[in-house]
Amino acid sequence: MDNNKGKKTEQYSQPPFQYPKFGWWKIFVGFILIWIIAAYLMRSFENPAQADISYTKFKKEVSDKNVSQITIKGDEISGEFYNKYIKVNKAKDTTAYKYFATVKPAIQDPQLMKSLEENNVTVNAEEQSNNTWITYFIFLVLPWIIIIGYFIYMRRKIQGQGGSSMMGGGGILGVGKSTAKRFKKGKSNVTFNDVAGLANAKKDLQEIIDYLKEPGKFTALGADIPKGILLMGPPGTGKTLLARATAGEADVTFFSISGSEFIEMFVGVGASRVRNMFENAKKEAPAVIFIDEIDSVGRARGTGLGGGHDEREQTLNQILSEMDGFEQNESVVVMAATNRPDVLDAALTRPGRFDRRITLELPHKEARKKILEIHTRHVPLADNVDLENFAARTVSFSGADLKNLVNEAALLAGRKQKKKVDKDDFDEARDKILLGAKREEIITEEEKKVIAYHEAGHALIAKLLPGTDPLQKVTIIPRGRALGATEQIPEIERHNLKRQYLLDRIAVSLGGRAAEKIVFDEFTNGAESDLKVVKNIAKKMICQWGMSDRLGPVTFKVGEEHPFLGRELTESKDFSEYTARIIDEEIQRIITSMEQKSENILKLNRVKLDALAEALLENETLEKTQINWILEKVSNNGSNGKNKKPEEVKSY
Repeated sequence: MDNNKGKKTEQYSQPPFQYPKFGWWKIFVGFILIWIIAAYLMRSFENPAQADISYTKFKKEVSDKNVSQITIKGDEISGEFYNKYIKVNKAKDTTAYKYFATVKPAIQDPQLMKSLEENNVTVNAEEQSNNTWITYFIFLVLPWIIIIGYFIYMRRKIQGQGGSSMMGGGGILGVGKSTAKRFKKGKSNVTFNDVAGLANAKKDLQEIIDYLKEPGKFTALGADIPKGILLMGPPGTGKTLLARATAGEADVTFFSISGSEFIEMFVGVGASRVRNMFENAKKEAPAVIFIDEIDSVGRARGTGLGGGHDEREQTLNQILSEMDGFEQNESVVVMAATNRPDVLDAALTRPGRFDRRITLELPHKEARKKILEIHTRHVPLADNVDLENFAARTVSFSGADLKNLVNEAALLAGRKQKKKVDKDDFDEARDKILLGAKREEIITEEEKKVIAYHEAGHALIAKLLPGTDPLQKVTIIPRGRALGATEQIPEIERHNLKRQYLLDRIAVSLGGRAAEKIVFDEFTNGAESDLKVVKNIAKKMICQWGMSDRLGPVTFKVGEEHPFLGRELTESKDFSEYTARIIDEEIQRIITSMEQKSENILKLNRVKLDALAEALLENETLEKTQINWILEKVSNNGSNGKNKKPEEVKSY
């Protein structure tokens, strides 16, 4: 039973037409300028550069045989010199003219024609006409005709309350026509084979594909296929690609448009484009309509300026009305994509409209490997490129990020005049994407030493603590805002994070700061990003995951994190100031205890710390095998290397 039947809230009629909200005086001034420019151009076209000479001077030039031809029109005489003429009646004008003009006096001059014949001057005669005035009329009055016509159009628009007959066909200059990109049936070469991962999303869309291929099979059973499918997920996860692949698999016409393309200066244009797009899709059914970034027009109504006559809200009303107007025999499916489902209007996501919602997550390891294989199909790879290794090292990369990784690696290889893309190119491309390009400024030896010990502290804690993610690489090459980096690769995709694993991650992040304190008895600002990471982990342990003995299994709202954008949108809280103080104390306790743990480990393994730092100063970057070899050599030189000097393990 439809609970909304008969309610006025479901009647999305188009509100009255409104004038565009901009200054009419600007239009008036603009047309005046056009008028002046047109008059100047007409004057220039009719009168080429010519010398205005006296009648006496004209007769003298004829006598000197310097006039080739003349044209007589009433009292006006214009002509052409044999040689270029310099005006002498104006001292400052030294321009050479080819043409001239003069005015014949009112008195009769019977000797003129005789002089012209004697000096072989060609004489042309023209009747005076009003053609010039007609031309001026067209150039000068035409802008006003356009203004008057525009006002007449606006008046009719208001009188007709924005009738669909005027804008349904595109309106003036076709502004109301749909701008959706149209891919005809059989023209789309994108299928599910081009979309790696997203197995659950493909499964949900398979029945939509079957319906588009054979709608009768479902309608015979009385089934109603969802009219709207909402694809939700972080940016770059393949929402647009999946929509195109759905149309490609079903082999139907595909209409693609962005939500922002509906919004124009004129009120009512967006609604007209919606009508036009849906009409075209119904004519070519079965078809798929895809609206990207639908949150630009589908936000909750009543939250912005403009009230009910706002252009965005009119467009949303028209989309809702069109989706309600689908008949069971119309094989048209509407797909939309957004990374902000929390801001969408409730009427848009209710059953009967976008009632099927498919969430696209960031790809897991196996999916990342398949995505890399797809994007490297036409890229010549060297034998040392291990896509599985890079899939493991690209945690939190979206499909678009992986495509960018392959492209950056290919660009780097081309810059180095290589025939194939090798492992080093992928390594450099990954570092560039994550950390930024290499910094060119020169770092002093003292700063470089501090950075080396900082990164060595991270690396050593990661190697010595059990249960941490395996160490992959350490570098002290500055990139972007980072002066160095320590890379760890998770052995498995973790979904449940144990308390001890989180504590070890905090200890590893504080290893660099602990190393600075041990070696230099000083702190630097190099641990800024580390402190942000550890605070975020400790805060979630206490407030979201119930990992505090003092507070117990309770969650506390300290900010609403957006599920796709990954940042807090509000700072509301639902607990007392006393509880807030306990939360702060627990966060501080976890961080300080893990920092003390890191210090103790580094003090017991000071020689290993010195060895790693010295190796970093010499090589700048250490891979996993090099780090293992260094630590193994130090261990073989003594039970713990306590009596060995750093100089004894300096060269490798």
